[in-house]
Amino acid sequence: MSFYFAYGSNMNPARMRSRGLVFSEAMAGRLEGYALCFDKRAHDRPGRSYANIRYQRDGVVEGVLYRLAHEDEIWKMDPFEGTPILYSRERMPVMTAQGVQPAWVYVANPAMREEGLWPTRSYLEHLLAGREFLSRAYWDSLVAVPAHADE
Repeated sequence: MSFYFAYGSNMNPARMRSRGLVFSEAMAGRLEGYALCFDKRAHDRPGRSYANIRYQRDGVVEGVLYRLAHEDEIWKMDPFEGTPILYSRERMPVMTAQGVQPAWVYVANPAMREEGLWPTRSYLEHLLAGREFLSRAYWDSLVAVPAHADE
């Protein structure tokens, strides 16, 4: 059994299905000791960014934990995430209502990070599509993220 924790646009289950990821369950997950940031330079949209996580001792990143149908399913995500160039894939402990679950998490590589960038509105909408898996406070914080109009 294998799990994938999504904190960015992949919090949208419809997006995951359209990318061909086969999962048997989607549930709320929390990654403690990290904070959500938007410092991953968008390789396809100059001046824009995608979601990333960074260490923050008292931080929490909320997201969607997918129970993958097969352990090889995670390989389907690597091309979408640009692994290993844009993001690396790491195992991290994700908190669920049932306890801690080791899961795959994508983290932007240092060479791809840049401060002061924000996502587009359409990208942010994918994060907001994960509403049923997020606390009200966390969802409200996502709604407040500055976003660029789509060109």
